[in-house]
Amino acid sequence: MTSKEKQPASTSNFLRTIIESDLAAGTYTSRTWGGKPGPASAHEGAPADPAKIRTRFPPEPNGYLHFGHAKSICLNFGLALDYEGICHLRFDDTNPVTEDTEYVDSIIDTVKWLGFDWQEHLYYASDYFDELYRFAEAFIEHGLAYVDSLTPEQIREYRGTLIAPGRPSPDRDRPPKDSLKLFREMREGKHPDGSLSLRLKIDMASPNINMRDPVIYRIRHAHHHRSGDKWCIYPMYDYSHCISDALENITHSICTLEFEDHRPLYDWILERLAEFGMLKKPLPHQYEFSRLNLSYVVLSKRRLIQLVAEKYVDGWDDPRMPTLVGARRRGYPPEGFRLFAERIGVSKADSWIDYSILEDAMREVLNESAPRRIAVLDPLKLIIDNYPASQRETCEAPNHPQKPDWGTRQIPFSGELWIERSDFMETPPKGYFRLFPGNTVRLRYGYVVKCTGCDKDADGNVTAVHCEYFPDSKSGTAGANNYKVKGNIHWLCANSAIATPVHLYDRLFRVEQPGNEREFERDLNPASKNTIAAQVEPALAAASAADCFQFERHGYFTADKISSKPGKPVFNRTVTLRDSWKKQKK
Repeated sequence: MTSKEKQPASTSNFLRTIIESDLAAGTYTSRTWGGKPGPASAHEGAPADPAKIRTRFPPEPNGYLHFGHAKSICLNFGLALDYEGICHLRFDDTNPVTEDTEYVDSIIDTVKWLGFDWQEHLYYASDYFDELYRFAEAFIEHGLAYVDSLTPEQIREYRGTLIAPGRPSPDRDRPPKDSLKLFREMREGKHPDGSLSLRLKIDMASPNINMRDPVIYRIRHAHHHRSGDKWCIYPMYDYSHCISDALENITHSICTLEFEDHRPLYDWILERLAEFGMLKKPLPHQYEFSRLNLSYVVLSKRRLIQLVAEKYVDGWDDPRMPTLVGARRRGYPPEGFRLFAERIGVSKADSWIDYSILEDAMREVLNESAPRRIAVLDPLKLIIDNYPASQRETCEAPNHPQKPDWGTRQIPFSGELWIERSDFMETPPKGYFRLFPGNTVRLRYGYVVKCTGCDKDADGNVTAVHCEYFPDSKSGTAGANNYKVKGNIHWLCANSAIATPVHLYDRLFRVEQPGNEREFERDLNPASKNTIAAQVEPALAAASAADCFQFERHGYFTADKISSKPGKPVFNRTVTLRDSWKKQKK
């Protein structure tokens, strides 16, 4: 399933408890594995060990995956991995109006990027259109479905409310032979969109609105991205989803809590088909867990579409977006999402997860995996007046201070350097140990220098800092130990550093629950993106979009895959070294 080492299974959440109980009881050992019922479909499926579980991740190919999907992906694939089972990737492509191969390709690429592999088990709900239609005719023939001529608006009106029962459609008692004739005409394209629908006949007085004669087929004269123009009627999600699970021999159908009220319909459909002799028991069972509620983001598809459509962001892969394509462009590592999913766990209780937990997971992974480099984000010239004008040398810096096997790199040094503007103050406060007139600091990996003054422009702005260096103080030499200083600052050689734009990304929203008190777009953080002109060390010229680095003292950064050119990278800040938001609140 994934390249990570398989973790031992444990009863750390209710789903693991259920799975382990089913495995111990042999719940699925009597199941007939292998071929699917009915006519051959696009996927016959390989025989499977009945002692194994089967889960599935079933995205609709009508958009890009977001952070909430990452939790579901890690859960479904992770459970299958831990219990040596199988996880399917299945596209629920039953709405041709909103679906596109662009989304299919993106989802496949994203799940692979997260580190998971479905092997040969890639399926589509459209693979089962023939079976779904045949099952629908069986419902009609058994008097448990009818073709309805009410409009969608009328169906909603007749359905009732949470406190009032629904009313039966005038067509509810249409004879099965008449419904079957109309349903076949629907398939043949003889009726316009919205004129007829196929509904199950269950219970219009049920306290569960989902059981009040739900629509299972509607007319859509639209081109499908896989089946083309073969069909002009398409099944509804609640109907196709449970049957697809059964046809694929799914054992544990895991979804989020908003589908809890749909479970009685899931079970009703499968149980009736089993009674018809069209499915064999044991049937799949649905289990619900709490969806991801993450502070400072919105995960509503409607709101994400609005952010893109109204150009609050620069597209679905904007690094500020809570989409996985955006996270990837920002530099979030896939291992960070797996660690995050492990830490937040799984429960049936809704709760809010603070965004800092996600950021901490990313920091922990990047701290181990990201080579160190130097960047000066707000450059100020430092002139070493007593350094020979023609002299050039290098200073040695580790690629990772905790990983000596990663080796070192050489950083050019000269008499003119770039330092951070914040590393100099003409009149510093108490406790400031960096550069100010008369103070000494160490240039990290280089020499100890003493500040002698600064240059200013006509407006009084500091344009350059002057200092003198101590030739016997270079780091790594015997004389370096003779100098005890409290300040240590980073720098870059002005002649060899590379000027590059850097995007300082922050949280897209400035409140924990956007839209909780007003329109969510009014909660956008105006400082979520700040582009600056920075200087970076020469080694970063070869950075590619797959590379992520720690810029010492600043955080973790990656080369932007869209804006970067060969030899001219543009960097995105992935995450700061520590949580600055907690500090702001104090």
